[in-house]
Amino acid sequence: MTQEELALRTELLEACRSMNRLGINKGTSGNISVRYGDGFLISPTGIPYEKLLPEHVVAMNWDATYAGDVLPSSEWRFHRDILRARPDLNAVVHTHSTHATTLSILGRDIPAIHYVIAAAGGADIRCAPYEIFGSQELADRVVTALEGRRACLLAHHGVITGHVSIARALALAVTVEELAHQYLMCLPFGEPPILSQSQIADVLVKFKTYGQQAVPALDGLRQAS
Repeated sequence: MTQEELALRTELLEACRSMNRLGINKGTSGNISVRYGDGFLISPTGIPYEKLLPEHVVAMNWDATYAGDVLPSSEWRFHRDILRARPDLNAVVHTHSTHATTLSILGRDIPAIHYVIAAAGGADIRCAPYEIFGSQELADRVVTALEGRRACLLAHHGVITGHVSIARALALAVTVEELAHQYLMCLPFGEPPILSQSQIADVLVKFKTYGQQAVPALDGLRQAS
């Protein structure tokens, strides 16, 4: 195992533990994958996160083969199919966070109630129709729901996010849970007003450089400190 692979395996298992610390997952119900080499790394099935070791992370090929005796997550199909269909995404996070899962039970998409929804790639977060966990049918539904997006809900199940890194996918999972919570808090008062497509388009443009600083600006701050 190379140092690069060891670092990625360690990051993946730490992210699994972070899901529970952040309150967006409980037990071992969630799973995480990250693109690596000619395939991807994925969290194993059924091993408590606090007992995970780097060697428990499963290296899978695109043809679903893998080495070793540790079984991959039962949801490996949608992890594989997302990463294979979406070269812009390098990591996938799946959780059963409470508020997002509640909306998924209701079969609701999350509309543009707050501009930060643009972090998921568009003006809404779709809810994929129900299919049994671990199935190819579910994987197919997920890939469709994620078209043009970095997040979706799974009816009667949970939420999926994808991004360029494990850290970004995990952060987006937190954002989706916050949006779901806000939406549920609005619903007792009726359907909330939503931002227009053009307003979200403006946000998407601003998000391309949001949080970035030019090197000269950072140098100036260091010199002033």
